[in-house]
Amino acid sequence: MIARSDGEGSVMIARRIRRSAVDGARYAVLGWAACAAPLAAQDGPAPIPVNVTVDAGRPGEPVNPVWRFFGADEPNYATMKDGRTTLATLGQLAPERVYFRAHNLLTSGDGTPALKWGSTNAYREDAAGRPIYDWTIVDRIFDTYRARGIKPYVEIGFMPEALSSRPQPYQHDWRPGSGELRTGWAYPPKDYAKWEELVYQWVRHCVARYGADEVASWYFQTWNEPNLPQYYWGGTREEFFRLHDAAIRGVRRALPRARVGGPDIAGAGDDFLTAFLQHVKAAGTPTDFLSFHAKGSPSVVADAGGSHVRMGIATHLRAADHEFGQIAADPRFRRTPIVIGESDPEGCAACQGPANAYRNGTMYSSYTAAVIPRLQALAMRRGLTLDGVLSWAFEFEDQRPFAGFRQLTSAGIDLPVINVFKLFARIKGRTVPATSDGERPLDTVLRDGVRAAADIGAVAARDGDRVSVLVWHYHDDDVPGPEAAVTVRLKGLPAAFRDGAAVTELRVDPQHANSYAAWKAMGSPEAPSNEQRAKLMAAARLDPVHAGERTVVTKGVATVRFGLPRTGVTLIELTPAERARSAR
Repeated sequence: MIARSDGEGSVMIARRIRRSAVDGARYAVLGWAACAAPLAAQDGPAPIPVNVTVDAGRPGEPVNPVWRFFGADEPNYATMKDGRTTLATLGQLAPERVYFRAHNLLTSGDGTPALKWGSTNAYREDAAGRPIYDWTIVDRIFDTYRARGIKPYVEIGFMPEALSSRPQPYQHDWRPGSGELRTGWAYPPKDYAKWEELVYQWVRHCVARYGADEVASWYFQTWNEPNLPQYYWGGTREEFFRLHDAAIRGVRRALPRARVGGPDIAGAGDDFLTAFLQHVKAAGTPTDFLSFHAKGSPSVVADAGGSHVRMGIATHLRAADHEFGQIAADPRFRRTPIVIGESDPEGCAACQGPANAYRNGTMYSSYTAAVIPRLQALAMRRGLTLDGVLSWAFEFEDQRPFAGFRQLTSAGIDLPVINVFKLFARIKGRTVPATSDGERPLDTVLRDGVRAAADIGAVAARDGDRVSVLVWHYHDDDVPGPEAAVTVRLKGLPAAFRDGAAVTELRVDPQHANSYAAWKAMGSPEAPSNEQRAKLMAAARLDPVHAGERTVVTKGVATVRFGLPRTGVTLIELTPAERARSAR
């Protein structure tokens, strides 16, 4: 049994008791309180002093929103009630720049979803073996994306029953903890020419429906994790290469300028990606982007209170760096854009269990905030171009609240992790240098994870006269820990700040933008009433902790101080005070 889950269990009441002292100290520095108790007055361990330095006068490269990719096993959830609202939220983060990847877009069936299953019935054959194409269900899925400003990251798969070289049994009987996953949908085609023609007809139809320019902005890749034969692929490596070549030929026949790539392998520490690169060079198969997956490995460890979840951020980073290394070793592909086609704390969104108890709360959100900048740093260190980091998390329709799946929303209610993506979406313009003496070195996290001192890091950007600073407080172990007393010193602020800065803070932590904590506080109802649901929706909102309060700027330098709880993520936004007054 998990004694503490998501960093919010038995410590929540104590944190609430301490909150007035912590907030008082934070707001006094920003001019938000006339008097307040100092940080040292709070109960429990002393806060961790952290100094963050931001040089707003040195704008660098444009901010790269690599976070804007998402995906799910179950494609049909997209058209259901909570799927539609979740997609709408994602589309609003970066309209026309968010991508969604889904399995089972060519799988046979009537469109009824199940865990790790979906279908569109796009392909059948008549009694004479002639193809019958039906785009009704897949059109409905893509139409739902496009109506919400989301573009498809098209996974070409899985194998229709009429084309499978081993069709029976076809639909799997997998469920969490039992059942067979790899059935008829996972096998190579019995006829590669018909497979290529299916892909050609599909893309041709998409061009007619959405327009060539639109479809040219999508990503097209073949299959999922073909280097894991026990799960997603029932053929050999060579058969996958043949499948991939045929699919890419079909795409490019229909739209010669389509963006194609792959192979979206699992980051298993093997040489599959190297073999793929050698194959596409020899075969002349177009490759506009490269894709692979990287996952962490949470576990349950014993402690004095019973047990707790320990995350595996180092496993996640090492998996990515292994694949980065294979790409960097091939001069032809060093400049090819890369998408980490699944990037998650562990490998099975539809699985539940004690090690996955991190998902509903702020362990997941703080992990996400800490891992994405590290993945960017690893790619940059190898001289590679990281285009996207895809979170394989969406929603699971008509499940009980906070059921323990890896998801962004639960029963239509935003979880803390989706609020971190809302924070990322606000970081715009150009990056500026940000250093934190509480941030663990990249090589330390890559080797050991975050098992000793906490990782309290920062990234920052400047968009004209607006400066954003994201700070996270992460640890692998889901146990109570001291808060961080963060001092952010911003220098190089432009002349527009001469009359001071308006400071807005948005926060995801055990008390803020946290529907799960609110649900537990109301007794974890299995079927929340309308009134309870309204309260959960309100608790989920990412509202400013304080908005537009003023702080002094002297010679282009401003200082902001605040307390940040363990597993918390905060975004500080500074705008010129005079402009903020004029906008009121």
